[in-house]
Amino acid sequence: MLARLIGGGVHSATEYVQHLVLWITFAGAMITSREGRHLALSVGVDLLKEPLKNRVLAATSLVATTVSTILTWSAWYFTRVGFGPDRTVGIVPMRIVMLVMPVGFAVLTLRFILRAPKGIHCKLVAAAGIPLAWLLGGPLHAHLGGLVWPLSLVLIAAALLGMPIFVVLGGLASLLFASSGGTIAVIPNEAYTMLSGPVIPTIPLFTLAGFLLSESKAGERLVRLFDAAVGWLPGGLAIMATVVCAFFTTFTGASGVTILALGGLLSYMLVQSRYPKGFTTGLLTASGSIGLLFPPSLPIILYGVVARISIKKMFVGGIIPGLLMVVTVAALGVRAAVKHKTSRGRFRPREAAAALKDVAWELLFPVIIIVLFFRGITTLVETGAISVLYALFVETVIHRDIKPRALPGVFLKCVPLIGGVLIILAVANGLSFFIVDAEIPMKLASWVSAHVSSRYVFLIVLNIALLITGCFMDIFSATMVVVPLIIPLAESFGVHPVHLGIIFLANLELGYLTPPVGINLFLSSFRFEEPLAKVYKDVLPFLIALIVAVLLITYVPWMTTGLLGVVTF
Repeated sequence: MLARLIGGGVHSATEYVQHLVLWITFAGAMITSREGRHLALSVGVDLLKEPLKNRVLAATSLVATTVSTILTWSAWYFTRVGFGPDRTVGIVPMRIVMLVMPVGFAVLTLRFILRAPKGIHCKLVAAAGIPLAWLLGGPLHAHLGGLVWPLSLVLIAAALLGMPIFVVLGGLASLLFASSGGTIAVIPNEAYTMLSGPVIPTIPLFTLAGFLLSESKAGERLVRLFDAAVGWLPGGLAIMATVVCAFFTTFTGASGVTILALGGLLSYMLVQSRYPKGFTTGLLTASGSIGLLFPPSLPIILYGVVARISIKKMFVGGIIPGLLMVVTVAALGVRAAVKHKTSRGRFRPREAAAALKDVAWELLFPVIIIVLFFRGITTLVETGAISVLYALFVETVIHRDIKPRALPGVFLKCVPLIGGVLIILAVANGLSFFIVDAEIPMKLASWVSAHVSSRYVFLIVLNIALLITGCFMDIFSATMVVVPLIIPLAESFGVHPVHLGIIFLANLELGYLTPPVGINLFLSSFRFEEPLAKVYKDVLPFLIALIVAVLLITYVPWMTTGLLGVVTF
């Protein structure tokens, strides 16, 4: 639509944008690696004491260096043989564009060596991954078939001890392709296919828009509005905290940005109103992951891409389940307010009106996105671009919360998250390709059909499996790896595709709260300066309540599919 308005747009603009995402991914991954901020499970290594801890970290660095070296070589091979000299992106030779992949993996390899524990011995252990990668690809290649299970266990153990998730997924994909006689060049090929996809640019665009909101004072304006409007109700402040967190999480994803950006302000307000400190911590930790079922949720967009179903239908299907999860958390807040006789203000219509006027631009944000996208005025990528421009205009021109000179800093804070997520998607797509190519989903569907006859039993088993998955995998890598497995299973039991998607996302949403390694638990421990064990205890009532909500979503399909027949597409 936008291209039509400007007379067809810039020549090859779509290709430029899609390949820019490729560069952003690897630039972000390199920055994330420099700062040691790749998504990882670090609970295992945190329990170790010195000098054992340093030895274990050196060993995980060895594994990471080995895998990233293999990915470097495969990306170089793919770049060299996958594109002819006449292939271009606009006026730029394709081989030049694609160099970012091998160079990016090579820099990651170097970073893993440099970030190994202090001491020449630890650095040498990490650097040994380079010749080890050569051995696995050369002299030991013929024996990989018998080493699949031992090496897979090494990768899993390294994951539990803090190795980045993208390395684990890339290592598993490389091992499976090499041991089955295939070529590991499939991994960069599938990474390129994923990152150059037509919808993937929405991920960095909506993430940036969310960061612009979180870096402004939009949260404070929303808090002021809801405090004046509902602060007089029993549990009004808890309702306010839940709704504001859900609003921010919708745009930033369950990345912990909501907890870090708003946790201090909301915690202070709740505690001052006599909510118990432990309850406040649990409420804000739980609220930091709800909101993922509302547009323009990035996990919903990614699920639609992987499952190849309408993203619009996924957005509509998530509305009622999303509201249910918000109401569930808010209801616990009301219950606590009544129990502890928390203080309440009075309804202040003038203050509410003034606050509404002040925050009206932010409240229009989701309205504009929904209208533009659902009315077919703009594509999803165009909607993402408009969301960034809108956020920039509102926060730099209207409210002036973000000074123009501070924008580069906001962009740089956003890039590690974008790169950290997209590099996982890139390598996970290779593993997903192997899973589908080996017909594992169909074999699994046949086995389940032969042993499980009840649709209800299947759904409860699915819930349990997804909750466990959410404990150990982030929602993005789980979408890439697990969704191809469960789609044939759900089809065999007649589960609606949109219903399956919402079940999947609702369960994975709980993974952020599930001990021992839910990422929101670690962020809350850091933000509220509480021991991790206490955060586990504080969040438990919310986790149980949300599990009940997820069961309702699972066994009452109307919650997901009811609006599909009402909303026209």
